[in-house]
Amino acid sequence: MPITERLARPGLRRLCRYAVSGGASAATHFGVGLLLNGAGVRPVVASTAGFVASILVSYGLQHAWVFRSEAGHAVAGGRFLAVTAAAFTLNTVVLWLGTEVLHAPFVFVQAVALVAIPVLNYTLNSRWTFAEGARRTPSAKS
Repeated sequence: MPITERLARPGLRRLCRYAVSGGASAATHFGVGLLLNGAGVRPVVASTAGFVASILVSYGLQHAWVFRSEAGHAVAGGRFLAVTAAAFTLNTVVLWLGTEVLHAPFVFVQAVALVAIPVLNYTLNSRWTFAEGARRTPSAKS
């Protein structure tokens, strides 16, 4: 099957949009973390600041563009923050183990975390946060 036909599938197009939005979010996360770490901030703190900065980028793109969600922000935003908390926990554990316990370089450890986080995020956001059941109902406006 030619690539153009494969890209015409809605699920694959959504996955491509997710990859672009994830790249923007990861660049924000990694860039802020690297900048702060280069300024002498401890790796876990630097990465945490980058992670927080990436939340706004990620939510905006995923709600409006990736999943094209009709869910109100009160519902989708709350769910998104729950998923983000799970991803934040994963990121923090990986960073702590990698840099503080194993003494690996920040850049390498953060790169490992930035591969694991999108898998978790896409799975939870596509099946829960922005799923059909999360769509706005007439009584649930936000």
